[in-house]
Amino acid sequence: MGLFSGLKKNKGDAQPSTSSVAARATTKEPMTQEEIEELCLELNKIGAVKFGEFKLKSGLMSPVYVDLRVIVSYPLVLEQVSRMMYSRVKDLQFDIMCGVPYTALPIATCMSLGFGLPMVMRRKEVKDYGTKKAIEGAYSPGQSCLIVEDLVTSGASVLETLDPLQKEQLKVTDVVVLIDREQGGEAHLQKNGLKLHAAFKLSAMLDVLQKHNLVDEALAGKVRAFIAENQTQLPAAAAAGAAAAAAAAPPVQPKRLLYEERAGLAKNSVAKQCFELMARKRTNLAVAADVATADEMLALAEQTGPHICVFKTHVDIFDRWDDSIAAKLQEIATRHDFLIFEDRKFADIGNTVVSQYAGGIYKIADWSHITNAHLVPGPGIIDGLKQVGLPKGRGCLLLAEMSSKGTLAAGSYTEAVAAAAAQHEDFVMGFISVNPAAWKGGPGSPGLIHMTPGVQLAEGGDALGQQYNTPASVIGARGSDVIIVGRGVIKAADPAAAAAEYKEAGWAAYEALQHEGGTAAVLKLDVHTV
Repeated sequence: MGLFSGLKKNKGDAQPSTSSVAARATTKEPMTQEEIEELCLELNKIGAVKFGEFKLKSGLMSPVYVDLRVIVSYPLVLEQVSRMMYSRVKDLQFDIMCGVPYTALPIATCMSLGFGLPMVMRRKEVKDYGTKKAIEGAYSPGQSCLIVEDLVTSGASVLETLDPLQKEQLKVTDVVVLIDREQGGEAHLQKNGLKLHAAFKLSAMLDVLQKHNLVDEALAGKVRAFIAENQTQLPAAAAAGAAAAAAAAPPVQPKRLLYEERAGLAKNSVAKQCFELMARKRTNLAVAADVATADEMLALAEQTGPHICVFKTHVDIFDRWDDSIAAKLQEIATRHDFLIFEDRKFADIGNTVVSQYAGGIYKIADWSHITNAHLVPGPGIIDGLKQVGLPKGRGCLLLAEMSSKGTLAAGSYTEAVAAAAAQHEDFVMGFISVNPAAWKGGPGSPGLIHMTPGVQLAEGGDALGQQYNTPASVIGARGSDVIIVGRGVIKAADPAAAAAEYKEAGWAAYEALQHEGGTAAVLKLDVHTV
């Protein structure tokens, strides 16, 4: 039986039994994937997320409209919304919550009742009599406050709530929202020192609704195009705050070696080639060609080729493959100056991977500059792949970390991968990693490249557990070198324009390392470790 199996359309049977609601309201267990998808479907069913033609306050016509005021009429939906939002912030440290008036107030109240979290209220209109307070409730200066919001587009309403809270000397660093429309709000809030925690990204909701045939591909593409083409401007308050922060930031010395400097430290020929290409082409973007057909893949290579350093494939998902397709891809790579990376994720014993890499119908070693492997079978897998790839001038990335939620590629496993790479730098060119700055000893040898998947312009996750980080976070705080972008480019209305945008964001993050501080301790690379 599903979460909402008791929910009826007719007024008299609008809600399930009180006992079933109470049972779910008291649980603090994370929602399952099935429950998350059911909530997404139910929000669509009750009209909280609508599709059509809607005139927005700005005057723009939008193919999607989010109206979360309706959820107050559906207690079970409201309870599940509060449960999902709580799960996004349950590991944060805060003393009180404050809902943004008006739609987020019942959500904050439900979170307060369901999880024992104290809350305060912000008055939208301050009275000129009585206490004349802007913030109502019990609180003390110096306490930390979590802002609760229903929907973020530009972030302006959150910033309107931030100001009175700060005037009461409350510390605010985090915001939880039910739906992020992905139109620039997260970046605007970040510039004001606020981290956004979204229960749903609008694009992830589209994925779920498409999966259940409630939104067709044409409509989903129209919505994604609208989001991409209508990014909001920085609100005036955020712009002023960002300018003040920038003016107050002291200048610091460079902390990372340049790509061209690291090329001279690379022991693998493909790593050297990649560093030189990145510096020459001024890009650290890799595009993941997660498409269904070979024709789509080749078209994507043509579209994004001018903006990328690496083009990543999954050859076994294409509808067909032969030597002519491989030759065409190689020709495009040469013409647009990028490297080909077949994301094969080898994970078998040495003798088997020799055959998988060199032969079969794909003959990966013949056309792919880069491949990758798990170290689960032990270092023998490197020896097997090296036997085939090294004579051909190829390079191998070891999977040290993965971007999926609950991955086992972490901790001691990551340390073992780093140690194995150090023993095989002639063939191992680097890592697939998520947060190399946090590794014991940092990212390691400057001659090794770190490539990080799961990158979008806004942080978050999808309905299947993929966790996303921004280019600034990946290249900056996390200490990686190459951002790998899939859906952010291939699902865009204009993949070439999207690739150009990610290229600009990735390169800006790299250049900022030469001028900005704040992560020196974990980002500095020691050339003496080579």
